Amino acid sequence: MIKNVLTKTQNPRETLEAVCLLLKNNVPHYDWVGYYITDPNKPNELVLGPYAGEPTEHTRISFGQGICGQAADKKANFIIQDVSKETNYLSCSFRVKSEIVVPIIDGDKVIGELDIDSHKISPFTEEDEAFLEEIVELTKEHAKHVL
Repeated sequence: MIKNVLTKTQNPRETLEAVCLLLKNNVPHYDWVGYYITDPNKPNELVLGPYAGEPTEHTRISFGQGICGQAADKKANFIIQDVSKETNYLSCSFRVKSEIVVPIIDGDKVIGELDIDSHKISPFTEEDEAFLEEIVELTKEHAKHVL
């Protein structure tokens, strides 16, 4: 299904939007799905890219700030099963209970990340992590051309 979405359009933004919608609409615990892209002019800052879900006020996030910023800074996946227990968390909505972030790494640089929020506590599994890592690899080239 994902591979069909990747070949439907030549527009990288539209492709990533379609991926976000596909994930949000087909995985019950994926309540917000979005890409953050590293700003080429400010390489330690993420810019909100395509997403599916409620609007967020977090349109720019510095590396190290919140879960997204920490994942970018550490170049590592972050799985937070209960965001209420985190001290470095940027709340997008009182409904968000957990979050998983998978950075998009090209060479040694973080070019963006895939961020998923859930309204459930502890929904994310190792299977989710592996699945999202595959999605990130499949969409890496598209993410390079969004900004």
